[in-house]
Amino acid sequence: MSKLKGKVAVVTGASKGIGAAIAKSLAGEGASVVVNYASSKAGADAVVNTITKAGGRAIAVGGDVSKADDAQKIIDTAVKNF
Repeated sequence: MSKLKGKVAVVTGASKGIGAAIAKSLAGEGASVVVNYASSKAGADAVVNTITKAGGRAIAVGGDVSKADDAQKIIDTAVKNF
């Protein structure tokens, strides 16, 4: 559980599907996770809830990574929180 302890992972498209599975897996290995979503805040919140209930650390951050300002906001939020 602590292979990634002290590390932070930013997972784009993490509100569903493969992205959500990756976010949960990284959290399971001890990483703090930024769950990025473009449109499904509810899905991202569900992933964060799953991670935190299992004892992990995660936050949901909206943004379109194809837009530089949004991508920077995601990273800034990760740095601020973790």
